[in-house]
Amino acid sequence: MDVKQIEASTVRKVTLRLIPFLFICFAISIMDRVNIGFAALTMNADLGFSSAVYGFGAGIFFIGYFIFEVPGSAMMTKWGARKWIARIMISWAFIAAIMSLIKTPMQFYIVRFLLGAMEASFYPCMVWYLSNFYQSKNHAKAIAGFMLAIPAANAIGSPIATVLLGINIFGLAGWQSLFILEGVPCLILGIVCLFYLDDKIENVKWLTKEELAWLIDVTTKEKLQKEKAKRYTFIDALKDRDVLVMSLGYFCWMTGYYGINMFLPTITKGMSASFKLSTMGLGWLVGAMYLCAMIVMYLVGNHSDKTNERRFHVLGCLVISAIAMAVSIYVAKFSVIGAFLLLTISVCGAFGSYSPFWAIPPSFLTGAAAAGGIALINSIGNLGGFFGPYIVGYIKDMTGSFNASMIFLAVVLALGGIIIGFLIKASGKVVVLDKERRNTLI
Repeated sequence: MDVKQIEASTVRKVTLRLIPFLFICFAISIMDRVNIGFAALTMNADLGFSSAVYGFGAGIFFIGYFIFEVPGSAMMTKWGARKWIARIMISWAFIAAIMSLIKTPMQFYIVRFLLGAMEASFYPCMVWYLSNFYQSKNHAKAIAGFMLAIPAANAIGSPIATVLLGINIFGLAGWQSLFILEGVPCLILGIVCLFYLDDKIENVKWLTKEELAWLIDVTTKEKLQKEKAKRYTFIDALKDRDVLVMSLGYFCWMTGYYGINMFLPTITKGMSASFKLSTMGLGWLVGAMYLCAMIVMYLVGNHSDKTNERRFHVLGCLVISAIAMAVSIYVAKFSVIGAFLLLTISVCGAFGSYSPFWAIPPSFLTGAAAAGGIALINSIGNLGGFFGPYIVGYIKDMTGSFNASMIFLAVVLALGGIIIGFLIKASGKVVVLDKERRNTLI
């Protein structure tokens, strides 16, 4: 086979081996993370939680995530991605099940914090892991492949969650059954990780000798050329200007994203009150919104790779999301369907930014620096996962409606897009390997 044939077959095998499995792992993690949104439909009433209490508890997950994200990523580079991903999934499976035992706000806060701590570094670990198997030119597409799990998990998980809410195992309430049953797949996949993934390219047994030699050669050369631009250590990455700017932009974006995500079932239920939807109907409606987001995420990631442009894809998606969110408030006064469509567009925009955004860090960071930089961006950004739900819940309690909360979400989404689109510098750190990949950040 010539080089092009070897490249094509290698990329195909790597994709078929890694993306479906990581997709499933990530999807299960997302379902466990956001099932709280559907549990809230009955849990809040059963336990007497206000919107502010729920928002704080939903968000404190990300405080635990933030505190342990960077240390966890440092540990991952020592343990190896295979063992670390398995450890994360097994530990959070047990904590997810413990959620079924909460009775008080303080117990709610503590268990949600622990859940975030257990899951910390899971996402950057997977991004870093994939960056070892793919060239820069294929990063966005590869990331988009497993990141489709985010909207897919919501699209599939929404109706599943509503079904589980109707199950009462061991005499428990539906929301308690939901937490227990959705924790089981995490435990199973965590064990499978230990046998399925490889820590290093050199350990791979599922490629031919020619394919393995080609993959080692191109990834090693690309790493060396990145390091020629400037060699970054783990600590250097934590102080890099672009890493810090991306962290700030991601924080704003995630504040808006999780503010929407954690309250979307409740907001949608309020918007569609006149239709008197059942809980199951609500699940399918929310699932349809995430299905649209899944399609948009794929299309945006694909277009970002074809045009070799990242920043303005993120900017465009987030600004569109913000505008649709704000306008939906006005449209809801005379058209519920119109408001629902605008809310769907907003969700699509918030999701569509993912793959081009996460294709940026591996283009100028390698090895431990990439693990550290990605972890810092993700941990600081995910602090927005605390502030978004809490502020939305607090404003809702203060005003009696979600209108002011949605304006707040629109503002932070737009701000995140502007920061990412205009403040990241195009510098010599960008790897220029050939014409096809030049100006990765430009």
